[in-house]
Amino acid sequence: MVTNLNHIIDQVVKDKGVDRAILVEALESAVLSAANKKYRNTRELEAHYNDDMGEVELFEFVTVVEEVQDSYKEISLEEAQEIDPEVEVGDSLGMKMDASNFSRIAAQTAKQVIIQKVREAEREGIFNEFKDRVGELVNGIVRRYERGDLIVDLGRAEALLPHREQVPRENYRQGDRVRAYVSEVKMSPKGPQIILSRTHPGVVSALFQVEVPEIYEGIVEIKAAAREPGSRAKIAVVSHDPDVDPVGACVGMRGSRVQNVVSELRGEKIDIIPWSPDIARFACAALAPAEVTRVYVDNDEQSLEIIVPDDQLSLAIGKKGQNVRLAAKLTGWKIDIKSETRAAEAELDELTGGPAAEVSEEAGASIGYDALSRDELYELAKQHNVPGRSSMTKDDLIKALSSQSAEGEGDAAVTPTDEEEA
Repeated sequence: MVTNLNHIIDQVVKDKGVDRAILVEALESAVLSAANKKYRNTRELEAHYNDDMGEVELFEFVTVVEEVQDSYKEISLEEAQEIDPEVEVGDSLGMKMDASNFSRIAAQTAKQVIIQKVREAEREGIFNEFKDRVGELVNGIVRRYERGDLIVDLGRAEALLPHREQVPRENYRQGDRVRAYVSEVKMSPKGPQIILSRTHPGVVSALFQVEVPEIYEGIVEIKAAAREPGSRAKIAVVSHDPDVDPVGACVGMRGSRVQNVVSELRGEKIDIIPWSPDIARFACAALAPAEVTRVYVDNDEQSLEIIVPDDQLSLAIGKKGQNVRLAAKLTGWKIDIKSETRAAEAELDELTGGPAAEVSEEAGASIGYDALSRDELYELAKQHNVPGRSSMTKDDLIKALSSQSAEGEGDAAVTPTDEEEA
């Protein structure tokens, strides 16, 4: 046995960051296990670490009896009083044993237990450290690819950046530095598993917290964030100080702060929107840069019907519906956008009973398009990727758009969970 273990314990605690109490417990457990094995579990033994001596002391406990029946666990009163004159029948007497006579197997057992305890303590330490960092950004180095997933070295631990959490068109090579968001930490049989993300909306929020001191200090708060990774994102901000403009704080001097975030996201466009407790006002801001004429709110269904000028319809919907889709995710409400002409015709149909009963299904699909100019129809056709639209007449455009509407491709109603790709 090693005569003084304090130096070794201190070194392991320093190098591995393991709790000293865990190491001491492991040493005591190892020595006790080896002793019980040697004596075939015939004795009552206890092991205690002596800090002053720097060694594990082994004690054998026997019960004081008048007549000994088990010599391994009992001692006569007469013999016991030679050790302790004040002992009485029924007392438990502890006697220190020589722990230096343990075999090489005992020492090896202790070593194995210590190694195991150190490994368990390291895993527990890593798990406790990173479970409190969920929602934070971490910096790491790409180590390797495993079936499309990235293994990232964070220093004390390796993390996983799954393929599904990687932004399209972002490529990494071994040795590249990567900044990612800790989305989940869980304990598995192989140890703690740290899951990273580059697509989570929290990435944008965390980056702004780094770049904008007012957010870090709690003066400005990010109330909501929505993004289509690699393309566009929207964040809603509010200020808790009337003298601080939340949007201006996030944009920074000459756009420096937002530009730093955009650079980190490899050019992803970011809209910064003032948050409002009034859902109608908030939705109007979320649809920027499109202008809104009026908003109808259905609190029960958590849906909004938003009317925009005819020339703002394409802008409000956005390329492939991206603008309204992000606005719906940001607000958490369903959004249905209509042009003023379409809304007026819908109101007229409701008042008159509507012509739907007397017209064919194809003609019914075209209601609302007739009132639009050829240029407005062309813009809608452009949004829906109608082939050959440049050479089409107004009637041809109406038929093409009506056909798509019948197939459900022209719906401008979007829910917050809409997962249509950008």
